[in-house]
Amino acid sequence: MLIGAAAAQQPTIHQPKERVLGIGGLFFRSHDPDALANWYQLHLGINLVPQHHGQQPWQQSAGPTAFSPFPMDTKYFGSPQQAFMVNFRVRNLDAMVAQLQTSSIAVKVDPNKYPNGRFARLHDPEGNPIELWEPISAP
Repeated sequence: MLIGAAAAQQPTIHQPKERVLGIGGLFFRSHDPDALANWYQLHLGINLVPQHHGQQPWQQSAGPTAFSPFPMDTKYFGSPQQAFMVNFRVRNLDAMVAQLQTSSIAVKVDPNKYPNGRFARLHDPEGNPIELWEPISAP
């Protein structure tokens, strides 16, 4: 709790009246979009973008979403050329890691348990970093 002059110097942050409901899509460049989309469907269960009205888009489970810009010099994403990293929530990190490893996909599990859950890292076939997150109270 801030007292006196320190409290008076804190900026007031106003929340907008209308807020976004969530992320409606994630779009990024790919050398082979069809092959990469199929990889995400096969290994992570993400449905392809519907091509007609009878198909359903991927429906994500309700839960927390972190939105966090990082400094340009971050090493968190791996390669300095990577402008983004996707973090997917998973129900069971160990089961997901085993599933990926069965398909010969290298996954590095962080041995630490954090207050917000457990994490693992992998890369898609084009080298894009992916973080898997099993929240403490998994949905």
